[in-house]
Amino acid sequence: MNELAAPLLAASPAQTAAPASLAAQAVHVALVGNPNCGKTALFNALTGSRQKVANYPGVTVERKEGSFVTPAGRPVRLLDLPGTYSLRARSPDEEVTRDVVLGHLAGEQRPEVLLCVADATNLRLGIRLVLELRRVGRPMLLALNMFDIARHRGYGFDLDRLSAELGVPVVPSIAVRRGGTQALLERLDVLAEAVPAATADDWAPSGRAGTRALQREADRIIAACVTLPARPDTVTSRIDTVLLHPVFGLAILLAVLFLMFQAVFSWAQPPMDAIKAGFDWLGALAGTVLPDGLLRSFVRDGLIGGVGAVLVFLPQILVLFLFILLLEDFGYMARAAFLMDRIMGGAGLHGRAFIPLLSSFACAIPGIMAARVIDSRRDRLATIMVAPLMTCSARIPVYTLIIAAFIPQRQVWGGLEMQGLVMFGLYAVGIGSALGVSFIFKRLVWRNSPAEPFMLELPDYKRPSPRSIFFGLTQRARIFLRRAGTTILAMMMVIWFLASVPRPPANADQPAITYSFAAMIGHAMEPVLAPIGFNWQINVALLPGMAAREVAVASLGTVYSIGAEDEKGADKLGRSLAGKWSLATALALLAWYVFAPQCASTLATVRRETGSWAWMGVLFGYMLALAYAAAFVTYQTAVALGAG
Repeated sequence: MNELAAPLLAASPAQTAAPASLAAQAVHVALVGNPNCGKTALFNALTGSRQKVANYPGVTVERKEGSFVTPAGRPVRLLDLPGTYSLRARSPDEEVTRDVVLGHLAGEQRPEVLLCVADATNLRLGIRLVLELRRVGRPMLLALNMFDIARHRGYGFDLDRLSAELGVPVVPSIAVRRGGTQALLERLDVLAEAVPAATADDWAPSGRAGTRALQREADRIIAACVTLPARPDTVTSRIDTVLLHPVFGLAILLAVLFLMFQAVFSWAQPPMDAIKAGFDWLGALAGTVLPDGLLRSFVRDGLIGGVGAVLVFLPQILVLFLFILLLEDFGYMARAAFLMDRIMGGAGLHGRAFIPLLSSFACAIPGIMAARVIDSRRDRLATIMVAPLMTCSARIPVYTLIIAAFIPQRQVWGGLEMQGLVMFGLYAVGIGSALGVSFIFKRLVWRNSPAEPFMLELPDYKRPSPRSIFFGLTQRARIFLRRAGTTILAMMMVIWFLASVPRPPANADQPAITYSFAAMIGHAMEPVLAPIGFNWQINVALLPGMAAREVAVASLGTVYSIGAEDEKGADKLGRSLAGKWSLATALALLAWYVFAPQCASTLATVRRETGSWAWMGVLFGYMLALAYAAAFVTYQTAVALGAG
């Protein structure tokens, strides 16, 4: 019976130098496995920081590729494919995995080696996938991941016999432990030598009967090669009796979500203060060093003030992603979907829609893309059409700015912060509106469509991997910073130009921005937006906000700093707004941003995922109508109550 190799004492494989003779012989390896088998943790363990994330050519499925070097010095390009249960491909994610494995995806190199990953504690579907992949005729290696957990629970493995039965090498792996991938790396060196001898693909869909036959064969192999524990582990089942309870489970889920929203405010405040202080110092330095004129205004108000107004919210976005990554790693996401199935089913959403919708709290784009795990096109479309209503992280800068300026910072109801409660209320309105819109779609558009049954595999609870959490956060931080350095920076340059040109006349008796193109545009929009309480500065900020919602905050910072009489107007944006806006206007803008479709990237993703301009148009139209109606009702009601 094989055992794990000794832990590595030398440098990690990603840091090992490759001999010149092998440098040009990088092996293209595809990582394949079921969802929740630990595939991503293994990918992180093998590649470390040498990763890049993009999209596959022509589709919006996320493509993750990394590189490392084996102990023998052979370079490897590792492609992390979306999780799949079969090459029959019932969802768009599985279609990409199938096409990459078979070499049918345009613009993607066919992998030379398949590295299949299976959860050692749950082998039935993993072994069936291996049997199917074996027919592709490519060199393949099976990694039994989470091997330490399986042994601890009492599982026994005859790895030599399992390898003989499957016809592929089998090695244990522990992705979250140093040295836990050494045996896998050594076997990859041996397997890479067989690459030139790989046979052509002879895979063809087997149909339902063939799939049942593969499952029977997988069960036979497991019975012959794996010894099940005498007394099954009950830790997961004991936890599930509480977390999956129809009453207590929902209460715990709501408490977790509430904690997440409170943390967005409280945990992120110290680093936000540090970032703000840094940009304040840069702005003051620019005001001191540069002479008065357009150049100083551009650097201080356009670049430093505009981009800094957005970057200050990076800690809040990372706190939100931290919660989502922890819940995914722990195994709670699938339980949350199970708990929400009855509620979401009543609104016309599939239970699997919960995970895409929760992902949309971070960003609607990956949330929309995550809807590909839903087999039914009707249910997938319903999820896509309401995902942008979730309060994404791009709304956080707008919400935080207005809440901090207009909502008192005091504790209510046993120590809860009022600002956090308002933020939670905005999230709750987004969730409620998504359920309501889905219910309407179900009654009007998909009235006669049969409901799909909800079937979901619940993974065992696992200790989150700090390494995976770290890489997930750094990737999201890089994406946000790249966005700040491209889209947001470009929009700030445009806004600064519009707010600074033309220059005021010599005898001007009003602020310079009053004579600018921005003021002209804002005033031209007033007849339409005045009924919802928006002034011309808000109108100007809405236009570049179409590129990305968070740009609206930077636009307001630029407009008000250019229009301010003192040099620190940008640093006092919140206080400036409190002095210039009524409470009714502030509340109306919050209501607008709950619904407004102000994200061009999201609209483009909807068009690509649905393959239709019409669905994108429907999404934009109904969200814009909801935004205007919500802002109108909020503003008029607040004015009637004396908040105008």
